[in-house]
Amino acid sequence: DEKEENNAMHIHQSVVSAKTGKNIFSDADGEASSLFYAHIGGLQRFLPASLSLLAPNVNSYRRLIRYHAAPINVQWGLDNRTVGLRVPDSGRESRRVENRVPGADANPYLAIAASLACGLLGMQQKLDPSAPVTASAYDMPYELPRSLEQSIQALETCDDLKEMLGTRFVRAWHAVKESEYDTFLQVISSWEREHLLLNV
Repeated sequence: DEKEENNAMHIHQSVVSAKTGKNIFSDADGEASSLFYAHIGGLQRFLPASLSLLAPNVNSYRRLIRYHAAPINVQWGLDNRTVGLRVPDSGRESRRVENRVPGADANPYLAIAASLACGLLGMQQKLDPSAPVTASAYDMPYELPRSLEQSIQALETCDDLKEMLGTRFVRAWHAVKESEYDTFLQVISSWEREHLLLNV
């Protein structure tokens, strides 16, 4: 039902040190670490280019609209459910980032891989995030691609993500999704018939 709320697949991310077993998103004093902020910075920088892995179908983009309980950008905030990247209220051991962008129609393995890749790139490149949003992010501009076509092109032109995910995989993914989109364009929807053909 188009009037019902959408289904999402929010991904909660934290990174544990293989040496200490401790959450690297927290410093020894319990405060948020530089790696935590760099991880958010990476998600902000690269999530738009990875969106076809988080919203893999033409129908996925009906969910990502303003005031519809789904994010439209990659802003972040503390316990703010209007942003794409929410930081839940949590202590040093459970400090994490919630990626609220993926839909329930995404392949969980690909969505998690893409999300972690974006965060890792942020840590490797020591990216700084924007200031946290305290008001409604729905009143801010769209930052995510608005269609599957835009998403697959964004991934194709992001060299950092292509290298991280593998150029052979990205090439195959692009070919499959481009073929799906071309097939979709050959179908006339009921909306087009009702609002265009019958009203011309």
